[in-house]
Amino acid sequence: MKKDLAVFKEIRQKVNSGLYKYRTKEQIDSIYNWAENEIENLTTYRDFYNLIVQLTDYEGSLHNDTSIPNKKWQNLRKEKSGYFPLPIKWIEGKWIVNLENGKIPLGAEIISVNDIPITDLIFELGKYYTTDGINLTGKRLGIRAHFARYFRLNYGLKDNFKIIYKKHNADKSEEIVINSVSYAKYYKRFNKRHSQPFDQIYYADLEPNQKYSFKQINSSSGILKVHSFGMGNITSKEHKKYAKFLDSVFTQIEKKNLKNLIVDVRQNGGGDDPNDLITYSYLTQRKFQENKQAWISFKKIPLLKYYNIGIPKFIRPLVVGKYNRELQEIFPLEKNGKYYQDENRDDHKIRLPNGKAFKGKIYLLISPAVASAGSLFASMVAGNKNTTVIGEETMGGYYGHNGHTPLEYKLPKSKIVTKFSIVNLEQDVSEKANQYYNRGIIPDIEINQTYDDFLNNKDTQLNYILNLITSE
Repeated sequence: MKKDLAVFKEIRQKVNSGLYKYRTKEQIDSIYNWAENEIENLTTYRDFYNLIVQLTDYEGSLHNDTSIPNKKWQNLRKEKSGYFPLPIKWIEGKWIVNLENGKIPLGAEIISVNDIPITDLIFELGKYYTTDGINLTGKRLGIRAHFARYFRLNYGLKDNFKIIYKKHNADKSEEIVINSVSYAKYYKRFNKRHSQPFDQIYYADLEPNQKYSFKQINSSSGILKVHSFGMGNITSKEHKKYAKFLDSVFTQIEKKNLKNLIVDVRQNGGGDDPNDLITYSYLTQRKFQENKQAWISFKKIPLLKYYNIGIPKFIRPLVVGKYNRELQEIFPLEKNGKYYQDENRDDHKIRLPNGKAFKGKIYLLISPAVASAGSLFASMVAGNKNTTVIGEETMGGYYGHNGHTPLEYKLPKSKIVTKFSIVNLEQDVSEKANQYYNRGIIPDIEINQTYDDFLNNKDTQLNYILNLITSE
């Protein structure tokens, strides 16, 4: 454990440009001092994995990921018992049961599990789902899907669970002991969760024609939904089809003189350049660029013996050489040990608004699922003076993030794999008083799904905007 921790620390210091993005050097040094001391108290592989997970999460990057070897994951998937039996979901500040016809009623609030208060549980399990900065809303996504798995990773297998819960609007709480289930049975129940008709799009593998749509909803308003920017780069057929779609939509908007446009990116977890940028070109009146600056922390990929590339160590330098030359071409400017892009890169190209760019009121719908290229796009739209942002804080940062280029390393003893994006990005957004450096995009009007709308699988946020538009 000491050997692997030392390697993990060296990897972060030499390769990860986001190590000090949201944490000071003193803070990072402090948590590693804690980890080195904590190792003396650890006895199992799972203990050590959880330690590395905590260090990974502490940095604050949604592109960070640390995982156990695939063989161990496959063994977990075969476990026949030991898992929490119920999917749960965050609604109106409470974690509630998200399954019908179970031993606990649909919508009942979970108070504690095995004598651990649910607030403490959520805080503890949040480390398994990384988000930008100190964002917490995004962690709800991982917990609502993988609560049973996270519980097992953190606390081990359990024969049963003592659950204290409270029915909706009840004065008194109740207690029940429920037997554990298998890994497979938990996920089978999750796929049959009550909210599945409402939130399945976030988990779906979307076909090209499901990723975006436009609809005129009345004589003055329309709604543009973009669930993903994963449409390939500028040379792909899917990108070209999307570009034609945008041109036809904004031709229609201009022709019909629409005054209000709802832009719904609540399920958009990112994708490919330049799909985010061309979409923004139809929603702005300013010149813009993708990033104000972008840098990495090395000239040549360090620590090749731990680089998880799947080829023998002795030929790695040859294979990585081409990759290094590409990185040196992209990041040619060295300043104080950092390697920056120059003005010749597409990321820094000054772009102009499209001639058909929308000039009316924009209502931007966001959620904790918005990340990476999705949050870059949303932050740029949120910076517009004609935009009102509605919904919940995104997991992706407003001012920047670490993204674009992932690298993966394997620790020598535990074989734990750690993956992170190496490009430290500062996004081309305006400073706003309600946006914080270490948080996601903060909505101007925070609207969450209500309890009644959860029961009926209704869209509280969209209905709020529709009522807002009709009342103006």
